[in-house]
Amino acid sequence: MRKSYGFNGLNMLVILFAISCATSQQNTPLLPVNTMPDSKEYILGAEDVLEVSVWKDENLSKEVVVRPDGKISFPLIGDIHASGLTAAQLQENITKKIAEYIPDARVTVMVLKVNSLKVYVLGKVAKPGEYIVGKKINVMQALSMAGGLLPFADADEIVILRDSSVKQEIKFDYNKVAKGKNPEQNIELMRGDVIVVP
Repeated sequence: MRKSYGFNGLNMLVILFAISCATSQQNTPLLPVNTMPDSKEYILGAEDVLEVSVWKDENLSKEVVVRPDGKISFPLIGDIHASGLTAAQLQENITKKIAEYIPDARVTVMVLKVNSLKVYVLGKVAKPGEYIVGKKINVMQALSMAGGLLPFADADEIVILRDSSVKQEIKFDYNKVAKGKNPEQNIELMRGDVIVVP
């Protein structure tokens, strides 16, 4: 005899969770530029292409590019900072600024093209150069994209140069990582990282 599954406590928990998520998204406060967004969400950067639109107003729907200074320009509000924020955070900031002109405006920000997530692989690899990766990758994946090491590469002296708040030189031993040793060296790359293969 089959057991019948009706509306139970688990269903109620799922519904309450969905409602709480929706409510928290509506009440997100204006975020300062230096706030670190959730690392699981894509962080906007220079050269990314966005579509910013205000519902029911075609004159306020625009495709914009994040400039090298990290800002975008949008009608009514002028320049607003975008780099370093998620699309959701930028959307909240635009909504607050545009509310001075259009109360209750419904703003949408969509990422059309990811152009800012770049890494660089230089030195003794088959295809050195700049790589727009579109997602987070690790060192081994980047070296694979660059066609792998050349025969005379110094595989145990690879360095990742990172220009963050503090400049870093991170050592990488390809041979050990390839053999399953020191897997912690196979770090996730950050925007602008340079891998140098001597």
